[in-house]
Amino acid sequence: MFNIDQILKTLQTDQNAQRTALSGAAGLAAGMLLSGGKPGKLLGNAVKVGAVAAVGGLAYKAWQNYQQNQANAGPAPAEDAFIPAPTDDAGQEELGKTLVRAMIAAAKADGRIDADEKEAIFERLKTMPLSAEEKAWVFDELSTPLDINAVVARADTPEHAAEIYAASLVAISADTAAEQAYLEALAAKLKLDPALVAEIHKSAGEKAPQPAPTPASPFAYTPNGSNV
Repeated sequence: MFNIDQILKTLQTDQNAQRTALSGAAGLAAGMLLSGGKPGKLLGNAVKVGAVAAVGGLAYKAWQNYQQNQANAGPAPAEDAFIPAPTDDAGQEELGKTLVRAMIAAAKADGRIDADEKEAIFERLKTMPLSAEEKAWVFDELSTPLDINAVVARADTPEHAAEIYAASLVAISADTAAEQAYLEALAAKLKLDPALVAEIHKSAGEKAPQPAPTPASPFAYTPNGSNV
């Protein structure tokens, strides 16, 4: 069974990983195996309540704040729309996989993960106390070419769309043009209201989103939903 929290715990307690590219974002989950991310304020909360609950809580808080600022807004979604019940093992696992996939995709966005870096990550993963299933799953996700549409396709509810964006945001530093363009395109493809996106950034302790990317960006959003 896939255990996002075990991966998180392994990365946090592996001192060797914390001194290499594996720890650049070793703050939240497997997507943070890659350089460029940051622990942020979610780190302690993820340890206490679990990574899925930490990301879900961030998205839930952002949505509540968003609703409060909207004229004629209806009630905010219930918390269980963001965080599956502790007894819902299948829901926890599926959402965990979705969020980790989103994190890994975001970490690939700036194109800095080359073959040598991937090999180093694979070698470190082999020594970590994870199940064979977990290791194989992470290997596969790291090896798969970046596909923003595959990430978006897993947003089966508006709440999960917000969580996918939140997970992607906390997985990277978003300090390069490519990363900023990726987040911009992701928000557009997830059909998230800009005001909600701003609240997610605020809840994550991040600065407001940057202006839309120019058409020259490899992740520029186009009306037909394609990447150019």
